[in-house]
Amino acid sequence: MRRRKRPRPARRITGVAVGVLAVVLAFPSVASAAPVTVIPGLPPVEIPGLPSVITPKITPTAPKLTPTPTTPKTTQTPTTTRKPKPWVPAIPNVRTSTGYVALALDSKHTIYWWHNGKLVRQMPISMGSNKHPTPNGVYHTKEKYRDMYMDSSTYGVPIDSPEGYRTYVEYATRMSWDGIFIHGAPWSEAQQGNSNVSHGCINVTNAYAKWVYDNVPQGTPIVVRGTIGGQYTGD
Repeated sequence: MRRRKRPRPARRITGVAVGVLAVVLAFPSVASAAPVTVIPGLPPVEIPGLPSVITPKITPTAPKLTPTPTTPKTTQTPTTTRKPKPWVPAIPNVRTSTGYVALALDSKHTIYWWHNGKLVRQMPISMGSNKHPTPNGVYHTKEKYRDMYMDSSTYGVPIDSPEGYRTYVEYATRMSWDGIFIHGAPWSEAQQGNSNVSHGCINVTNAYAKWVYDNVPQGTPIVVRGTIGGQYTGD
């Protein structure tokens, strides 16, 4: 018997390819749904109307970014600025029977008032000028006048002389028997707290003079310190 020749592999593969092609052409809907264009062992077969290679769609993903560390902002606590307390001198070491003590300080052009050891008032003042300085020392309040005329003739200076005067004042409290008062002096308010322009009295505003007139009892010590007027010896 004649032996049949075994079919060659190339013919078998060709037959398979033709069969696949026939199936694809016969069922186009199937071919479009799942085309097969690459056959193992053979070069790619291009089918008209179909891509030779199906590239899967890949949805790009955004790259992960490593956040750059930031330095946290520090909140600064606002600092409270306190105004320094105004300077106040020590209360004079003098005896008082009324609870009140006063200090007229020439370097500050101010008079300070304490009651029972507590500072209760401070007032700008103008004391005696260099020509008529107020003597330093301890005075005591005496009689009071709601209003009065100050007359230079009471201490030997005639009214009609260049240094003479006769001036109406309010709320005058006598400090000495030789004519020194603390009283209202509206005409010298610009100098009060700045310079000395009086004839020896302590000039204050009418409002401050009224406070002294209303509140400070007779016999209250008033200390005058720092003038060029020498030392007060009488009382």
